[in-house]
Amino acid sequence: MQKIKTALLSYGMSGKVFHAPFLDIHQGFELLGSWERSKKLIQEDYPYVKSYASIEELLADDVDLVIVNTPVGTHYEYAKKVLLAGKHAVVEKAFTTTVGEAEELAKIAQEKGLKLAVFQNRRWDSDFKTIQKIINDGVLGDLVEAEFHFDRYNPVLSPKAHKETANDGAGILKDLGPHLIDQAIALFGFPKSVFGDIRITRENSLVDDWIDLLLIYTNFRVRLKASFFVREANPAYTIHGKKGSFLKPRGDVQEDELKLGKKPNLDSWGTESETMQGFLHTEIDGKEIREKVPTLKGNYFSFFDGVYDAIANNKAEPVTAEDGVKVMQIIEASIASNEQKKVIDL
Repeated sequence: MQKIKTALLSYGMSGKVFHAPFLDIHQGFELLGSWERSKKLIQEDYPYVKSYASIEELLADDVDLVIVNTPVGTHYEYAKKVLLAGKHAVVEKAFTTTVGEAEELAKIAQEKGLKLAVFQNRRWDSDFKTIQKIINDGVLGDLVEAEFHFDRYNPVLSPKAHKETANDGAGILKDLGPHLIDQAIALFGFPKSVFGDIRITRENSLVDDWIDLLLIYTNFRVRLKASFFVREANPAYTIHGKKGSFLKPRGDVQEDELKLGKKPNLDSWGTESETMQGFLHTEIDGKEIREKVPTLKGNYFSFFDGVYDAIANNKAEPVTAEDGVKVMQIIEASIASNEQKKVIDL
């Protein structure tokens, strides 16, 4: 099996939790190391890898793939450097800060014959995979509306300066918003138009921390919401069709288990508690159904399988740069809608 030599651009929470564990155990990747600016931590977890002093040192090494997992405002600059150096790239969400930046990165990758993927790991959450199956099975009939929530109760400002200072990459719209938007596009395609309501609700906050986006399809509506003031959780997914409804709490366990240092190669990996099962109320073959639905397993490993297949076998990326462009188009339209107080056509 071809080994794809891979390096990270940072080893903070995302590098330690979402990337390094999978790159380390996946037989198709060789984790070379990470660029570390001040704290030198990666060798404590992986003694055999390198700690690079600069991005230039990293790019000069024999690296095939670079994970751009730095603050959002740096994604465009660093991803462009990576691609111009002839390396494949995975860029975290939000892909960039503007549509123009996203389109330029996609163009560079295409012109240089490189793979460029966006790290939308939430497509492989257990709850989302279950929602996807419910919709694909058609048990709700023609869909009428859906509402997705990514809510938290966290009134305290983050100690991370890049998250709380007014900059192009900060705010909940570009933090949790890309998860919700990407999931909606993956399920329902690109909407016709969008209406966005974006607010600041925390005391002394300088960045948006509450969003309500309405994606408008021809015969269907999708509402996407995120807030830091939800102490009692709403269902993460509510879907209503002409035959029935499905409600599902957010229950994926992967992030929590990764933070505890668990390795993603266990037989039980990504298994939710039965208490978090979704509820289906519909009609099938003339019979009313009211029942809990077993949750499918989540597995972020599948994203890395897709990246490996893209690079080694020239397949499409698991989340393409074009997917990233579409998310940025909806984010930009939402900002314009909020400013102009009107629906924006896409």
